[in-house]
Amino acid sequence: MRLIIITLLLLLVSSIGFSQNNSYKTTIEVDGVCKMCKKRIEKACLKTKGVKFAVWNVKSHELNLIYNPKKVNLEAIKTNIAAVGHDTNTLKAPEEVYVQLDACCKYRDPKVVEDHND
Repeated sequence: MRLIIITLLLLLVSSIGFSQNNSYKTTIEVDGVCKMCKKRIEKACLKTKGVKFAVWNVKSHELNLIYNPKKVNLEAIKTNIAAVGHDTNTLKAPEEVYVQLDACCKYRDPKVVEDHND
């Protein structure tokens, strides 16, 4: 019984170490202005297979990601972000999706951005 437990623990530790070696960390710029944007951006990322961690900073517009490049590439993640209405540093959200965002999330409108900076 002790041998089985030790074997299972070794398997668990080795699988955790293996998965960490396959993860990449990166930061990309994503446009948005509020906590609703934050929730939408992070959710779009975390629903993407292969993304393990996604945190977007409202003030800096930086999205910190940890993902497995064997399961997903960065362009697929950016496509999913654009699909929910947010521009990235290399991909613009479709206009028909952007216009459906709540009024407080219209990050392309200078007045909305100014209102969030006050």
